[in-house]
Amino acid sequence: MFLTMFGTVVIAGIVGYISEKTGWTHNGILQSIIICIGGAFLFYFVRIMFGFGFSSPGLNAIASSIGALIIVPFHWRR
Repeated sequence: MFLTMFGTVVIAGIVGYISEKTGWTHNGILQSIIICIGGAFLFYFVRIMFGFGFSSPGLNAIASSIGALIIVPFHWRR
């Protein structure tokens, strides 16, 4: 369980970094990484509590990181 959480953080950080370096987002590298890690943690704990998600923890981390990058900046941007 601890290794799954650690892997989730690493994958989310990589997704945040790559999304910023490719120009997909314009939040800043640190901000994108923080957004991705927050979304991945949220989805990780929802997966533990309610048991729904994808079968692979890595796929859960990627999907939740991308989802957080889509939802958070557009919610606060005017």
